[in-house]
Amino acid sequence: MTRSFFALASTFLALGLCAARAEDEPFRPEPGKFPPLEKAHSYRGELVLVDHANRRGSVRVQGAGTYFRNPPHPFAMLPYGMVQYHGAPADLRDIPLGTVLHIRAFLPPDPKTSSVPVLAVDNRKKTAGYSGIGIAPAENHVLLFEDEPSHCLREGLVWKLKEVDVKNNEGMILASCEPRQEGQAKAEVEKLTFDAATRVWRGRERLGIRELIAEGAWPAEGKKSLDAQNVLLGIMWKPTPDGIFTRFHISDIWLDHDAMARSAANQAETHKAFVRSRWMPAWIDAVEYGKFGRATITATLFGGMDASLYADFAKDAPAVMNGAENTLKHAGGGYGPAHMASKGPITEVTKATANVPMGSSGIQIRFETDLIIEGIRQGRVVRVRPTSWPAVNLPREEYVGDGSNPEDRFPTPVIFQKY
Repeated sequence: MTRSFFALASTFLALGLCAARAEDEPFRPEPGKFPPLEKAHSYRGELVLVDHANRRGSVRVQGAGTYFRNPPHPFAMLPYGMVQYHGAPADLRDIPLGTVLHIRAFLPPDPKTSSVPVLAVDNRKKTAGYSGIGIAPAENHVLLFEDEPSHCLREGLVWKLKEVDVKNNEGMILASCEPRQEGQAKAEVEKLTFDAATRVWRGRERLGIRELIAEGAWPAEGKKSLDAQNVLLGIMWKPTPDGIFTRFHISDIWLDHDAMARSAANQAETHKAFVRSRWMPAWIDAVEYGKFGRATITATLFGGMDASLYADFAKDAPAVMNGAENTLKHAGGGYGPAHMASKGPITEVTKATANVPMGSSGIQIRFETDLIIEGIRQGRVVRVRPTSWPAVNLPREEYVGDGSNPEDRFPTPVIFQKY
């Protein structure tokens, strides 16, 4: 099982998602540049609110104090920010509320247009009452959002189950999250809860706690050693009795490679369909203007997508490009992305093979059009669709008008009908 987990993890490591320690000093990304992961501030928390259309929300950040007292902390995804769920690319809308996430984030690149509150630069060093220090970092613009199994696959970690204590199909597990390779430093043992709703994945099977008990793998009542069994866990937070302030809950257990790979494949298909309908995000590196509205655009596609999506960006393939807001909402056009989009062929595709920063795909395209629109300018965010992808209309909350007013991104009370 360990070898199989390692084989799956190597796939994610090959994507260039390398772990790094955050610097002590806060870092503000520069416009037009992908920030280095090693400059990111790292923290962990429970997802409590999602505004999927604007790629923002709130997390309850883990600290040293009374976790349930920690107020929700707003975050916003960077335009090139990546989400990983069940070991595969995802959108914020895919992640259930309550999921505990690992976060790599920066100061807002431009505080004037931030879609969430801008805090004092040293805010992560401040103490908040009973909640302790660091529960509201100013680094609230996210480069990488990942759930527990995605984090473990990227970092080369596994959960080792030590002991289970069962009563009435629920109870406690003693486990530690450790490096997959033997001989490395041992981690502290944690207590995690589970209940009858915890999902257990084995190969192509979905099991419950009752099935594990029926098979004799777990006891019906009492304690049993699990001999440091290697698994991957999905982790969430639930209110906990007995005055315990920070104890996390197991939502899922993946017992083997096939089970994890199946979950990843299912999530990848969900995300591929989503991106094809919303278009690939990118930003403009350069624009060469011609006569009568003609232009050649050089753009870098953002990272974190399935390889099959990038394969559709091929030389001579016809495509459509539209301006977008930093939340990745389509901008320009009165009734959706295709209204004012520029059309033309992809004339060149180049791929970087080394030193590709997180957030970038390393793929750069050149696109020619005979009618360039206002939203396609150097440094701006765009979305691109090869015409082999479906042409669909988007729900109204996922696009803005001309994009000139940042406040147009967000709904106001006028969206609610008066009776």
